[in-house]
Amino acid sequence: MSDNNQAPFAYASYPDLNGKRVVITGGGSGIGAELVTAFAGQGARVWFLDIAEAAGRALAGSLAGAPGVTHPPCFLACDLTDLDALKSTFDGILQEAGAIDILINNAANDDRHVIGEVTPAYWESRMNVNLRHQFFCSQAVIPGMRQQGHGVIQNFGSISWHLPHTELALYMTAKAGVEGMTRAMARELGPYGIRTVAVVPGAVRTPRQEALWHNPQEEARILNGQCLQERVEMQDVAALSLFLASNNARRCSGREYFVDAGWYGA
Repeated sequence: MSDNNQAPFAYASYPDLNGKRVVITGGGSGIGAELVTAFAGQGARVWFLDIAEAAGRALAGSLAGAPGVTHPPCFLACDLTDLDALKSTFDGILQEAGAIDILINNAANDDRHVIGEVTPAYWESRMNVNLRHQFFCSQAVIPGMRQQGHGVIQNFGSISWHLPHTELALYMTAKAGVEGMTRAMARELGPYGIRTVAVVPGAVRTPRQEALWHNPQEEARILNGQCLQERVEMQDVAALSLFLASNNARRCSGREYFVDAGWYGA
């Protein structure tokens, strides 16, 4: 990625992330894949979960032996809406890792929907895929973090509920809940040295977004609503995540951190 009149993007180096045990959900594609790439590039030991097996295995294969990657990331197929599968997957990770230092709750799905057509079953499915798993993934790693006296949990929210969007009512509801849950966790877990933050991406340019919803009118709407007239890239989100996971952010907890180019408009 490069911005106008700026040098090509490069991640900052955080030596304290080297060797850290990191779990990333939804890591097979999009922002999640960039998070896996960024943390692996810092020398972290990364386990990443996704329901998309082909994409996850391809990413793991591409990063094995890549420059700066001292620990090839481990892909684990997991449907996070299945709480039994989630528990089994985390049990396996913890048996191997002992404890987790950093949890990145990234997985989500922003399918469009109309309020009048929402059924109780669809409501449950949207809450499960966008909110519920963040709580139970956190629950799985908290005992190890408490025992070692430190840890970082990053819950991924969304700019969507801060703006007047349509056809996203359930997604926005779940993402608003993510921020409330983050504050509750931060207060309860802080005495044990565990930091909990919410990462709030804006209109990030991902392959999925470009394929499904990109058009000149939408591009103009986004840019006109932002303070900075450049699209947010996946690397921008990963760069913020790296910082918040590092010791440079050791006093950051219980807050929301936006990477949205100052998107205040509609």
